[in-house]
Amino acid sequence: MKKRLWAAVLAVLLCMGTTVSADAAEKQYENLTDLGLQSKSAILVDGETGTILYEQNSHTALPPASVTKVMTLLLIYEGERDGKFKWSDPVQVSEHAASMGGSQVFLEEGETQTAAEMTKCIAIASANDAAVAMAEFLAGSEEAFVQKMNERAAELGMEDTHFVNACGLDTEGHLTSAYDIARMSRELMHNFPDIQKYTTTWQDSIVHKTRKGETEFGLTNTNKLIKWYQGATGLKTGSTGKALYCLSGTAERDGMELIAVVMAAPDFKLRFREVMTLLDYGFANYTIEKGREKGYVVGKVPVEKGMLDTVEVVTAEDISVLVPKESEKEWETKTELISALEAPVKSGTKVGEMIYFLEGEEVGRVDVETSIAVDKVNVNTMLCRMLKKWC
Repeated sequence: MKKRLWAAVLAVLLCMGTTVSADAAEKQYENLTDLGLQSKSAILVDGETGTILYEQNSHTALPPASVTKVMTLLLIYEGERDGKFKWSDPVQVSEHAASMGGSQVFLEEGETQTAAEMTKCIAIASANDAAVAMAEFLAGSEEAFVQKMNERAAELGMEDTHFVNACGLDTEGHLTSAYDIARMSRELMHNFPDIQKYTTTWQDSIVHKTRKGETEFGLTNTNKLIKWYQGATGLKTGSTGKALYCLSGTAERDGMELIAVVMAAPDFKLRFREVMTLLDYGFANYTIEKGREKGYVVGKVPVEKGMLDTVEVVTAEDISVLVPKESEKEWETKTELISALEAPVKSGTKVGEMIYFLEGEEVGRVDVETSIAVDKVNVNTMLCRMLKKWC
């Protein structure tokens, strides 16, 4: 009875074009240890599954300072992916962009740098001027870009967030939370791993080309984590008078990716120590186990009025399962499939899900889809089938 009910519900979802996201099944492990963090807010998240491993006031909305630029970088990389610009495109600096204070690379009004060089300045040196220049380049104005930032935040379910600028300077109402920072950090690192060529670079340089000539300007990464922590991959620092000291730190060891965020740490070095404490906790207590690979054959689903009577169905993507290291139990799987399909059927049509359980609790899920297309049966094939049946 339960299977019939699931099949009916899933069939309706498929007809509506609805998909079940990984975040819909977000899991959270209970904090079993007090890590004694002094930061006002903190969170530790597994980068692959999105599972929350530790949190402390993670939904408290606070000024994020330059950690804001995680969203700025996400929109930049999505823009390049979507063909809105090329990394080699020239970006001209406006008077507004050149006027930014705080951390900057001292771009001058009228100066031109490539989109790649601007992005490098944002990711390595946390350059406010470069961030605003790229915002104007992508959206026409910083205000229009900020609107896109807020729209993207809403799509990611960042309910604690409201952006007012593209760089993170203290502005009334410019707020986010550790939870939301982890969300956008995961989206950036998971979908655009190429950013690590910048976020793991300790020192680099750009060349200013202005009316005064050409001068080299050195860039030093603001994220000391990449020098101090084994496996560090990024991501973004931030500090202002209101925000105090913030950090979204990412690291990978033995195939396990972690995101640790602290906000409003009371001093410069403490934010790094507390992020390292969070990362140490995660690597010491959890591990990643690989589930079924993409293309694993789950079974077959009947096809009505098709050239084939059944179609083979497979897992749509690889899946990793996060498990506590002390757990002695193995994870289990359960597959739920719709009862039948009606031709024509496209390749890659979702027909159900494979759900992973550990000690009775869900720890992950992956879509199951058709491996090939099935055309609607033609008259000749139908007649042949009828003759076979009669004979």
